[in-house]
Amino acid sequence: MIRGIDGVLKGRDTIDGAGVRLYRVFGGLDTVDLTDPFLLLDFFGSNKVEEYINGFPWHPHRGIETVTLLFEGKVEHQDSLGNKGTIYPGQVQWMTAGSGIFHQEMPKPLDESEIPKYNQDPLLVRGLQLWINLPSYKKMTQPVYRDVKRIPKEKFDFGDVSVLAGEFAGIEGPVKVKSDVDPFYIHVNLNGNMTLKVKQGYTVLAYVVDGKARFAPNSPEIGKGNLVVFTRDGDEIKISGNASFIVLSGRPLNEPVAWYGPIVMNTEDQLIEAFEDLRKGTFIRHKEVLFE
Repeated sequence: MIRGIDGVLKGRDTIDGAGVRLYRVFGGLDTVDLTDPFLLLDFFGSNKVEEYINGFPWHPHRGIETVTLLFEGKVEHQDSLGNKGTIYPGQVQWMTAGSGIFHQEMPKPLDESEIPKYNQDPLLVRGLQLWINLPSYKKMTQPVYRDVKRIPKEKFDFGDVSVLAGEFAGIEGPVKVKSDVDPFYIHVNLNGNMTLKVKQGYTVLAYVVDGKARFAPNSPEIGKGNLVVFTRDGDEIKISGNASFIVLSGRPLNEPVAWYGPIVMNTEDQLIEAFEDLRKGTFIRHKEVLFE
């Protein structure tokens, strides 16, 4: 059965971190029921260094996963336990914050020595950050880092597909997350028609990065900056057009959400505990981060 479109969301321009200009596709308690288990999606993109260079300095996270997919530029990241690294175009950092971590993410233009490797404006930094909710029993789990330097990308007659998590046409994504969410995340450059199998009852979202496409038979074209929310009945979606977009899918958690800033729990008491931990200096429950 082919899924239809339940709704189309338009995001808004905002400023976050230490003055980074970005486009918030969705995020907050007003959309969480519609996008469950996905909490927030931000698009960042500018070739004006002053719009991103101050980045996202030290801040805490608890109870979620953050996923940064980079299209252009680079992002340097570091945590409070001394782990650090850099992701470049076509790479991803998938972090399970779990019980708590302090980290920072700093977008940077490419160095002169790095420019020959990437065919892009050297000042341009462009990418997406996604927040995924963790089920209640995993909110206080040990933090995990996954720096993925190579995302499988395959060409098809309709374009190309990069698979971050899940499986498409026999291609397995490199991120293996043991979670009730069962996340699926692909990036598609489409020039034609494609059919995508999805799991019955799962939330399925598509965000248009560039171009226009139809995301259901006889639907109008949906362009850049829009989020498509599919109905939850059906096991496939049909897409046609000339566009770059991501598709997200995950099992809804259907759990209560208590959310303040970078901390997402299930109850107000758990939020109070988290901020008490911050005040007392006991926020970090695990002294090591796992690497997968």
